Amino acid sequence: MTQAINSTQALYRCLPAMDSLLLIPQVIGFIDQQGKSWIKSLLTQMLDDARQQITNSQSLPNWCLDSANITTELASRISKAQRQSMTPVINLTGTILHTNLGRSQMCEAAIDAVTQVMRSPVPLEFDMGQGKRGHRDSAISALINELTGADSCCIVNNNAAAVLLMLAATSAGKEVIVSRGELVEIGGAFRIPDIMAQAGCKLVEVGCTNRTHLKDYAAAITENTAAIMKVHTSNYHISGFTKVTEEAELAALCKGKGIALISDLGSGALTDLSRFGLSKEPMPQQMLKDGVNLVSFSGDKLLGGPQAGLVVGDRELIAKLQAHPLKRALRCDKMTLAALEATLMQYRNPQTLDSQLPIFRKLSRPLVELEQLAQTLQQLADSVNGSLFDVTIQACQTQVGSGSQPDVLLDSVALCLAVNTNASKQKHSPSVLQLDKHFKAASMPIIGRITANQLWLDLRGADSDSQLIEVLTTSLLDFEQVPSQTPATSLEAVS
Repeated sequence: MTQAINSTQALYRCLPAMDSLLLIPQVIGFIDQQGKSWIKSLLTQMLDDARQQITNSQSLPNWCLDSANITTELASRISKAQRQSMTPVINLTGTILHTNLGRSQMCEAAIDAVTQVMRSPVPLEFDMGQGKRGHRDSAISALINELTGADSCCIVNNNAAAVLLMLAATSAGKEVIVSRGELVEIGGAFRIPDIMAQAGCKLVEVGCTNRTHLKDYAAAITENTAAIMKVHTSNYHISGFTKVTEEAELAALCKGKGIALISDLGSGALTDLSRFGLSKEPMPQQMLKDGVNLVSFSGDKLLGGPQAGLVVGDRELIAKLQAHPLKRALRCDKMTLAALEATLMQYRNPQTLDSQLPIFRKLSRPLVELEQLAQTLQQLADSVNGSLFDVTIQACQTQVGSGSQPDVLLDSVALCLAVNTNASKQKHSPSVLQLDKHFKAASMPIIGRITANQLWLDLRGADSDSQLIEVLTTSLLDFEQVPSQTPATSLEAVS
């Protein structure tokens, strides 16, 4: 017992003093670059971690051996601390619009537009023609009018905010009628009934889950009814014995009763998606033609732009949204507006969308190209990973994601990595989990999915074939199974 205590104390005495650490020439160099306060805090954390290791395992970390190891460890911690959280990744999960990975990627025009507004003052709320204050939504409102025929447009930071503002500005304190089959919930527990309560509206449910008729809506209208609301069930589908009342029928009913017809389109689309292998989506321009007064939709899903919520429709109703106190709290900044405007401009020529917008380029990529890429990657992986993993090519299916097109699965190809049977018999054999963790820790992380003890890399998500080839090859070359490290200095060495 006494020997153990003495040995532990000896390990503590092996730890370098802070004053000596600060005198190491390389550490002085780090201080000159990064500032003494922060470097000292990193060194303090290194010493705290070393003391914790002594307490837990009666051993010293490897970096305590000499000055070179100290500066190597410090450099590693500096690099890790300076690495931004939103580092680019390669999304090979099989979900193109992955909410956890940022949904839509921006087109080059949007990237250029955002870069410009970050560098210089811009007329965000300045009317260049009249030389006086303008409105930040004006330019996009004019573009939306050109693309959809809408009288006006209001832009907020996402579609949930758009629905909230639309209800609060048009129907607070009054009733809003919704079909029971459209009381949707999306990610993050966002539910239509809850958002109505937050907006100060009274929800009136009509019809049944699978069938709602025009007469159901008509019977529910009272003197306190402000609107009928249609909600696009973009993240699920009901089939079989169903009945949905069309917008044109409801528009005529609402017009006769003097109430508004509003619609939450959710993911939204401004072009026919069938040519990209997707199902047709209801589009704002058609809904406006059918008589819907206000339509809301997202900017960062099927539109292919930044996170934003757009409400388009009647000028008088949009003016109510713009004047509501919530609008200022929910408004978009100059970077979002610049990216959205540049994205919308691409829709002037719908035939080139698959070459301009990353989402449509990925969704429409021919299967034969993915198969060729898979064969190239398989050959490279086999040549660099030795006998650790078996690399196969498997057919798979890609989903759109973010609650869009839930019934659509696009044929794709995956590169699958599984532990080699012979390697699995070794004492320190690698695992698919370790490989997945290694890929995620790379300077350009590769994000796949693990199914049936295999790491699946769905190639439809690749942005650049040459980049993926380089990153995957480098990551496999760097990968090695590291068994639990032998402590640099242990109790036995000190005793």
